[in-house]
Amino acid sequence: MADALAELQDRTFSRATAATAKSYPPERRLTAEQLTSYLSRREYAVIGSTRPDGRPHASMSMYIRSGSAFWLPTMAGSVRAINLRTQPWLTLVVAENDDDTHIAVIAEGPAEVVPLDDLPGDVRAVVDRQYAYVWKWVDAWIWVKTERVLSYAAEAAQP
Repeated sequence: MADALAELQDRTFSRATAATAKSYPPERRLTAEQLTSYLSRREYAVIGSTRPDGRPHASMSMYIRSGSAFWLPTMAGSVRAINLRTQPWLTLVVAENDDDTHIAVIAEGPAEVVPLDDLPGDVRAVVDRQYAYVWKWVDAWIWVKTERVLSYAAEAAQP
């Protein structure tokens, strides 16, 4: 699991612009183990999608990570689900703290709305164990197949 995220991060940085590489210097990036640990202890992300007319849309969502994929509970008629019909791509930002203790992970990739019956068993088990309340309202899930990962931990951060 950690290796998949680290491999995605390595590939992302190998194709990064000079500005991105300077903003996310190698010594400040999370290691494979830190990425896994950080994303496992967090539960919410800011999700970015694109409306059909091109305007951005951002919202908060809980997430469940399975390997390098993210699963987001949703409703079929939500703005995010509607946005995915024309722009099937999402960005997730998981961040905490400020100044010299801040940490951020940005993950993005193609996304699709998945019916409840098609939710993988490992994800369903996590929901049943930790987030059973979502079954009261969720009628679909969004699967994000992560293709890019960027991370940063400030000098005094504790990832």
